[in-house]
Amino acid sequence: MGEIRFPRHMFLWCMSAIYMFAFASLYVQIPGLYGNEGLLPARWTLRVSDKSLVEQLKDSPTLLWFGPRLGLDTQQCMELLSLAGALISFMALAVPVLRDCRVFLILWILYLSLYKVGQVFLYFQWDNLLLETGFLAILVAPMNMPWSSKVRLHDHVTFWLVRWLLFRLMFASGVVKLTSRCPTWWGLTAVTYHYETQCIPTPLAWFAHQLPVWFQKLSVVGTFVIEMAVSFLFFSPIRRHRLTAFYMQILLQVMIILSGNYNFFNILTITLCLSLLDDQHVNFWLRRSPPKTEKSTDSRSQGSLQALWSGVVLMLEIGVYALLGYWTVLYFDLQVVWEKKSISSKTAFTYFEFNGFLKAVTVPSIWMGVLSLTWEIITAMFKSACVKGLFWRLWSTIQWAIMATATISMFAISLVPYTYIENGAHNELWPGIRKAFELTEQYQLAGSYGLFRRMTGVGGRPEVVIEGSMDRNTWTEIEFMYKPGNMTAAPPVVTPHQPRLDWQMWFAALGPNTQSPWFNSLLYRLLQGKQDVIRLIQTDVSRYPFSKQPPTFLRAHRYKYWFTEPKKDGSYPQRWWRRVYVEEFYPIVQLGDPYLERMLDQHGLKDKASSRRTSNAWLPQLLRKVSEHAREIPAPLLLWTLFSSAATVCLLNTLFSRKYRHHEPHRNQNTDKTNTDETHHNKPEEDEKKRVEENEGRTKEDSEVDDDGRNEEEQEAEEEVSAEENEVDSLGEKK
Repeated sequence: MGEIRFPRHMFLWCMSAIYMFAFASLYVQIPGLYGNEGLLPARWTLRVSDKSLVEQLKDSPTLLWFGPRLGLDTQQCMELLSLAGALISFMALAVPVLRDCRVFLILWILYLSLYKVGQVFLYFQWDNLLLETGFLAILVAPMNMPWSSKVRLHDHVTFWLVRWLLFRLMFASGVVKLTSRCPTWWGLTAVTYHYETQCIPTPLAWFAHQLPVWFQKLSVVGTFVIEMAVSFLFFSPIRRHRLTAFYMQILLQVMIILSGNYNFFNILTITLCLSLLDDQHVNFWLRRSPPKTEKSTDSRSQGSLQALWSGVVLMLEIGVYALLGYWTVLYFDLQVVWEKKSISSKTAFTYFEFNGFLKAVTVPSIWMGVLSLTWEIITAMFKSACVKGLFWRLWSTIQWAIMATATISMFAISLVPYTYIENGAHNELWPGIRKAFELTEQYQLAGSYGLFRRMTGVGGRPEVVIEGSMDRNTWTEIEFMYKPGNMTAAPPVVTPHQPRLDWQMWFAALGPNTQSPWFNSLLYRLLQGKQDVIRLIQTDVSRYPFSKQPPTFLRAHRYKYWFTEPKKDGSYPQRWWRRVYVEEFYPIVQLGDPYLERMLDQHGLKDKASSRRTSNAWLPQLLRKVSEHAREIPAPLLLWTLFSSAATVCLLNTLFSRKYRHHEPHRNQNTDKTNTDETHHNKPEEDEKKRVEENEGRTKEDSEVDDDGRNEEEQEAEEEVSAEENEVDSLGEKK
C-alpha cells in the first residue's frame, strides 16, 4: 500500500467533527434525560459508598466521580464534560496542530465517562463504535506538541486497525441479516419495508418507498454483496480492488444518509472507509501530479517487466470482478425479464448452506487479517532499520516496537467479539485472548456489530402516540419534533443529531410498555410539567399543547403507520402518512395513580431524595447560563453552525498557509534579484578593489620573498662572523 499521509489527516479531521457532533448533540439533551428532574437521573448510577476513589474508578471508569470535588452535582458535571468535549473537538477540527494523540485521548475519556452513566439512552451500537474508533484515533494520531516527530514509519501499522474495524463492521452487518432467519432478508423484500419502518425517515424515503419491488429486491442483493463479498477486497494487494471497495461502501452509506436519519453513524462509517485510500488517489482528487521519479539506465528492461506485471495484475483484477458477478448471479438467481423490463431475484441457497459457508470462511478471514497485519509490521520494521543516523534509527525502532505491540494486542482482543458470528471459531480462540477481552471490556475497546438484524414493522410501522387531557373527555395528542405522529408533517432531516428520546419511543412501540421502564418516568415528568423533559419533545415550548399548565391525565395508544401512495393521476397526496388504531399502550393515569406509582416503585424510578440546594459558585452559574442559551436553538441547527464555523476557520488557515508558501519563493527570488542588481551596480568598484588587493598581495609576497632572501644571507654572514670570533678566541687562549 502506498503512502497514507493524506488519508490519515482526513481520518483525524473527520474524527474531530464526529466527536463534536456527538458531544454537542448529547449536551442539549442532558437536562431532560439525565438531569435531577429528568427521565433517568444520572446520579442514581453513582451511589455514594465507602469505597475509595480508585475502587470507584475501577468499578465504573468515569470522571463524574470528581464532580463533588468541584462543587458540581452529576447533571452539571455531565454538562461540563460535554461542553469540554465539544469545545476541544471544535478546536481540533479548526486547528491542525491540535489533532494530537493526547487530545484524542482526552476526547475518548470524556465520551467514555458519559457513556458509563448513559443507561439505555446511550446504549446504541454507534456509541460503541465511536468509542472503539476513538481509541484507534489515539494510536493513529501523531504527537504534535510541543514538537512533532518526522519519523513515523509505523503509521501503516496503526492505520491498518481502522481497516480491520471496517471489515468487522461491514461483514458482521451482512452476516447477522441472514443468521437471524428474518424472512424479509431471505425473501429479499426487506427494503420494501425499510424506508417507512426505520426510526426517523427523511423526505426522500417516501420517494424511495415508491420504487418498483424488483428494484427494491435488487437493492437487497447489492447490500449483501457490498457488506459481505466486497469486504474481503479491503485486504487485497491490488490497489484498484481497494479503491473499488471504497466507492461501493461510500455508495451504500450515502444512500442510507439520504433516506434515513442515523445521526453520526454513517459519517463514522465513511470515515473508516478512508483507510482504503492512499496519497496517490487523494492527489488524483486534488488534481495534483504525482512526484517525478528518476529514470534508471536500464529503463527499457524495467519497462517491459513492469508492463508484463501490470498485465498480470489486470487479469487478476478482472478475474475477481468476474467471480463476484458470477457468484451474485448464481446465488441470487438474477434473471432479466424482458417483457416486464425488470430483473428478478431470489435467494438460491439455504440457511444450512450459508452456515456452512460461514464456518468455512470465518477462520480463514482471521488468518487473512494475520497475514495482512504481518506484512505491514515487517514492512515498517525494514523501513525503520533503513533510517539514516544511529539516533533516529533507534528512535524509529522503539516507536515501531511499541505501536506494533499495541496493534497486535488490539487485533487479538477484537477477535473475541468478531467470532460471535460463528460459535465454532469462537470456541477455538485461545483462552488468554478471552481473558484479555474480559479485562478490557468495560472500556469498549472492541465491540460486536450487526445492524438491521431483523426488519421490524412488516405489518405496518408501530408508533406510540401520547395524549393528554384536563377533564378526561377532550384529549390532545402530544406531537414530537422528529418521530412520526402528525400525518401531514413531512419527515425531518436531523443528521447528525440523534434525538435519543425519539429513538427510544421507536423501540418502545415494538413491545409492551413493561419492556420500556423509562416510559413510566416520561409520563410522570410530563404530569409534573418538568420543562427539561418537555424540551426533549419540543424545543419551542410554545408548541407543546400543555405549555401553560401540565395535563391532569395522560394515556398512550399504539397505531400502525404507512407511507401514503401517489394518486392515480401521478400527483402527490397532501399527507405523508396514513395510520390505523391498534390498541391501548398505556392506561389513563394521573399524579398519585396507583398503577403509575406501582410501576415507578417497581423499577426504582421514583426519587425520594430531598431536593438539592442550588450552588452559587461561578462554575455552576456559568453552566446554567450556557445551558439556557443553548437549549433555545434547535439541535441540528446548532450542530451545523458549529461545524460550519470550524470548517471555515480550517479553510482560512489552509488558504493563508498556502498563500504564505506561495509568496515565500517569490520573496526569495526578489531578494536574489536585488542582490544581483547591487552586484552589477558595484562591479567596477569591486574590480578596482580586487586589483588593489591583488597588487598588495603581490607586494606582500615579494616582500616576504625578499625578507626570506635577506634572512638567509644574514644568517650566513652571522655564521661566518661567529666562526671568525671563535678562531680569535682560540688564538688568544694559546698565547
